[in-house]
Amino acid sequence: MELFGISITEWIGYAASLGVLLSFLMRDITTLRTVNSIGCFLFVIYGVMLPSIPVIITNLAILGVNIYFIFFKRKKQ
Repeated sequence: MELFGISITEWIGYAASLGVLLSFLMRDITTLRTVNSIGCFLFVIYGVMLPSIPVIITNLAILGVNIYFIFFKRKKQ
C-alpha cells in the first residue's frame, strides 16, 4: 500500500525519525524521553515491517531505558 508514492513502511520510518529528532528539541527531560519513546516505538514497528533485527533490538533497548527513567527512576527522587 502506498500514499503519495511512498510505502506505509517508509512513512512509519519517517515518522519515527521525526519523533526522535523532535525529542532532542525538548527542554524537559521527561518530555524528551516521552517523545523519544514514541519515536523508538515507531522504529520497532518499522523494524518489524522491514524486517530488521538490529533496528528492533536497538530501539527496544532505548525504549526500555526511557520507560525505566520515566516511571521508575523518577519515583525514587
